[in-house]
Amino acid sequence: MTIESLPGSSGYLDLFPERRMSYFSNTYVLGLTVIAGIGGLLFGYDTGVISGALLYIKDEFEVVNQSSFLQETIVSMALVGAIIGAASGGWINDAYGRKKATLIADVVFAVGSAVMAAAPDPYVLILGRLLVGLGVGIASVTAPVYIAEASPSEVRGALVGTNVLMITGGQFLSYLVNLAFTQVPGTWRWMLGVAGVPAVVQFCLMLCMPESPRWLFMKNDKDKAIMVLAKIYDLARLEDEIDQLSASSVEDRQKQNNSRYLDVFKSKEIRLAFLAGAGLQAFQQFTGINTVMYYSPTIVQMAGFSSNQLALLLSLIVAAMNAAGSILGIYLIDHFGRRKLALSSLTGVIVSLVILAVAFFGKSTGSSNALYGWLAVLGLALYIAFFSPGMGPVPWTVNSEVYPEAYRGICGGMSATVNWVSNLIVAQTFLSLANAVGTGATFLILAGVAVAAIVFVLLFVPETKGLTFVEVEQIWKERAWGSSYNTESLLEQGSETS
Repeated sequence: MTIESLPGSSGYLDLFPERRMSYFSNTYVLGLTVIAGIGGLLFGYDTGVISGALLYIKDEFEVVNQSSFLQETIVSMALVGAIIGAASGGWINDAYGRKKATLIADVVFAVGSAVMAAAPDPYVLILGRLLVGLGVGIASVTAPVYIAEASPSEVRGALVGTNVLMITGGQFLSYLVNLAFTQVPGTWRWMLGVAGVPAVVQFCLMLCMPESPRWLFMKNDKDKAIMVLAKIYDLARLEDEIDQLSASSVEDRQKQNNSRYLDVFKSKEIRLAFLAGAGLQAFQQFTGINTVMYYSPTIVQMAGFSSNQLALLLSLIVAAMNAAGSILGIYLIDHFGRRKLALSSLTGVIVSLVILAVAFFGKSTGSSNALYGWLAVLGLALYIAFFSPGMGPVPWTVNSEVYPEAYRGICGGMSATVNWVSNLIVAQTFLSLANAVGTGATFLILAGVAVAAIVFVLLFVPETKGLTFVEVEQIWKERAWGSSYNTESLLEQGSETS
C-alpha cells in the first residue's frame, strides 16, 4: 500500500516534500513530547511538594501535628484521587482521545490546586488533595501513551523517558518552591497553590497540539492521522507506518468496540502483557521510591537533622540527583535496553536500602555519632542514583508499548491504577511501619522486595528495545501460544490469498 492508495490521501507526496528529511531534523516530535510531558511535571510536583508543605501544615494545624494518621491521610488522599483518575483515565483515553484526556486532567488539577491554597482547615485541604489526585491519575495514563504513539520505535524509549524526566523535574521544582517559600507568610498555601500554574500552561499549549495519530487511525479518521504522521516521519518511513496502521486498524476497531476490562484477563497474550506491565508498576512503588520522595525531609530529620530548612535543602539535593538520573535513563533505555536497565537498577537499589538500614539501626542504638546521620543521607542519594535511570523510566516505558492499540488505554489505565494503589499502600503505612518495627527494619523489608523484583523481571519482562508495536504484539503471542504461532499465522494468510 502507498500513501496515494489511501482514501482521501492523494497529493500527500506533493504536500510534504520536506518529509524526505529525517524526523529528528525537526523539533516537532520533541515539542510534542515536552508539551505532553507537562502532565509528568504535574505528577512529579505534587509528589514532591507535599513532603515539604507537610512540615508547615503541622505548624499551622495542631490537630495535624498530633495525628500521624491525619498526616498520612493528607499525603495519601491525592493517591486515592489518582487511583480513581487512573482507573477512569484508560476509558477516557479510548473514548475521547489522548488530547481531550489531557485537557480534562489539567482542569481538574488546577481546580484542586486552588482549593488546597484556600483551605481553611485540614479537611478542605484533603478535598483539594483528592481533586489534584484525580488530575494526576488521568495524566499519568495519558502522557506516556500519547508520547509513545507519536514516537518512532527506535527512540520511543528515550521520548517516553522524557516524560519521566518531567516527573523528576517536577519533584526537583517542588523542592525549590518549598525552599523559596519557607520565609513567606502562608508558606504551605503558596507551595500547594503554585501547582496550578503548569496545568494552566499545558491546557493552553495542548489546544494547539494534534490528537494521537494511532488513535485517529483506530477511529477511522485517516486523513487527520496522516497529516500528523507526515510531520513525524520522512517519506519512506511514512509509507511503512501507514501500511502497518492500515493492516491493524480494522482489527483494532473491532476489538475496541467489544473490549471490556475483564477481556484483559480472558486473552492469554493480553494477560501476559498486563502481568509484565502491572508487575513493574507495583515493584516500582514497593521498592520504596515514593517513601523516599514523600518523606525524605522527615527521613532526614529522623537521621538527626532537626531544622526544617536544612531538611528541605538536603531533600533538594536528592531531588536534583533524581532528575539527573532521569536524563541518564533517557540515553540508556534505548541503548542498554529496558530489561538490563531494570536489573542493574534494582541491584543498586538493594545495596542502597541496606546502607539506609545500617544507618538507622546504628541511630536506634542511641549513638550520638553524626556519621549515622550522614550515612542515611548517603543511602538516600545512592538510592536515587540507582533508581532514577532504571526503575524510574522502565515501568512507564514498557507500559506505553506492550499493549495492542485496542487495549492500550484500558491496560494502561489498569496498570497505572496498580501503581497508584501500591503508592497508596506505601504512603499510608511507611511511618506506621517504621514506628512499629523500626526504620532500619523497614528499609530491609524494601530491600527484600527489590530482590523479588529482580526475579520477576527475569521471568516475565521481555526486551522491547527498538521494536515496533506489531513486533511487541508478536512477542506476547509467541509466549502465549508457542514459537510456532508466527509460522502458523503466515500459513493461514497464504492459504487465504491462494
